Amino acid sequence: MPSSSTTSWWRFPPRTREVQLDEKWSYVYKKQEHCDPSDPADDQHGDWWDHVAYDPEHKLVLVVVPGARGAEEAEAVVIDVSCRTEGRDLHFTSDAYPAYEEVIRRVYGQEVTTTPTGRPARRMVPERVPPPGLTYATVEKRKRRGRVVEILVWLIFGTMAALAAALRLSRSSRRVNVSFLERYHATDRHKNARKVRKTYTFSKDWRVHESMTYFTMYVYNFCWPVRTLEDRDEEGRVRKRSPAMAAGLADHVWTLREWITMPAVQFA
Repeated sequence: MPSSSTTSWWRFPPRTREVQLDEKWSYVYKKQEHCDPSDPADDQHGDWWDHVAYDPEHKLVLVVVPGARGAEEAEAVVIDVSCRTEGRDLHFTSDAYPAYEEVIRRVYGQEVTTTPTGRPARRMVPERVPPPGLTYATVEKRKRRGRVVEILVWLIFGTMAALAAALRLSRSSRRVNVSFLERYHATDRHKNARKVRKTYTFSKDWRVHESMTYFTMYVYNFCWPVRTLEDRDEEGRVRKRSPAMAAGLADHVWTLREWITMPAVQFA
């Protein structure tokens, strides 16, 4: 999805309250271990990562940024999340990837120039502190011989009371986790053969790889009815809903024809 660091890309902001952050690995042309750093032809080959922000309550992919696995891509994801949710305080969770802590602090933080005692702080650069309503927790999985033997949860920003309140309000999570986003990764690999593991279906060109990443994400959001989002009307009839419908961005499940022919830019 193209970056939109100044305004919300969607006309109506989604009803997002909770965001899970994670990265999904794939590769272009050949794996990183076979790339030659001195060969210009390998500049766009090797490992590619989808940095994804996911709304588990509405099963909506808020943002995906394909590229290298680094702080720049992590920052682009968090900036877009802030823009598309109009900067409101959210409940973030991720794995133990350290880049998100500093990025969330920088994007959401407010400058603080006093100490807890009320005296002016002697800092050359004011400290940035996330707002009280924002919470961020991480899940660290410790493995032994390829098996998860321990799961540790760390509260990075916010208070335990605020975290407990966010989990009570959540319609999907009862504990800190990234399970819903990991499940989406499996769906995306199934829908986009270029990202299936341990097969001979991989992208040969990074531009096509990036385009298909965006395309499959949009189709999932608007054209894919998710079984767990189904609801019933007053007469008991089942109504299928896409993630975009659940998040308040659409009023029906779009067809591929609708999606492909929808103008990219609309003017009133």
